Amino acid sequence: MIVNLLLIATGLGLLVIGGDFLVRGAVALALRLGIAPVIVGLTVLAFGTSAPELIVSVAAAVGGQPGIALGNVVGSNIANVLLILGATALIAPVRSRDPELRSGWIYVVIASLLLIALCFAGPLVWWHGLILLIGLILSLAAQITRARQGRSDAPDLEVQAESAAKIALWLAVGLIALPIGARLLVDGASDIARAFGISDAVIGLTLVAVGTSLPELAASVASALRGRADMALGNVIGSNLFNILAILGITAFFGPLEVPAQMLQFDLWFMLACTLALGPFLLRHIAVGRVAGAALLAVYAGYTAWLLA
Repeated sequence: MIVNLLLIATGLGLLVIGGDFLVRGAVALALRLGIAPVIVGLTVLAFGTSAPELIVSVAAAVGGQPGIALGNVVGSNIANVLLILGATALIAPVRSRDPELRSGWIYVVIASLLLIALCFAGPLVWWHGLILLIGLILSLAAQITRARQGRSDAPDLEVQAESAAKIALWLAVGLIALPIGARLLVDGASDIARAFGISDAVIGLTLVAVGTSLPELAASVASALRGRADMALGNVIGSNLFNILAILGITAFFGPLEVPAQMLQFDLWFMLACTLALGPFLLRHIAVGRVAGAALLAVYAGYTAWLLA
């Protein structure tokens, strides 16, 4: 048990470090190649922060553990809304009047419904993944078009002249640390699941999902401490969209991914409910205050306790 816990802790550490270095290197490379900062924010940066989820899900799928692969994405989306947004709101109220976030939220709702439909038509195979990736391309094209027309408030990035050697080092560390961390995390979590008779799906929905969401949690809390709690909503919406369309879209090519009955009966619908819960805050410009944040955290604690019971 101690060895497995050490494997999980080491894997999580490598995922956080590898994800951070990969994002730094990818953003610096894109800017060095002359790609507009706003486009980098919508594409390279968004995909980079989801790299831990991607590597873990692919590693789980290749290892014949579809419960962890699917649970990682579904659980991460639930944790993003309840845990990350809840924790951020406890530090500072989360407000947003950005119409782009409302559009992004609509995309996430559509993507969630699409995923549920595909799961019921499962197991997920390559053509399911192709449908999800087409949805990703269409949503990114719409966002990039609006950004080029000057209607997007996507976060701008500070352009820095980084050396080629530093960029290469960042990319190398990220590309090495991520797969190693993913393998350690999946192996350790799977062994614990088998030892306690817990299903791979539950481990994926809880331990693995929270672990791979650590970069988003750290970024949201740091933003709140710097007086930019509003960025948490964009972080949650963007991450959830990429998790469904990009992460599962790619992972499905390593399938078939059998969908656990538990997810079909409850977890997928709970993920959709969490997404829909953002609607009133976005559509009516209501701040997610400390009371709402505490309620979100309480719901997440109850959900996790129910899964592990």
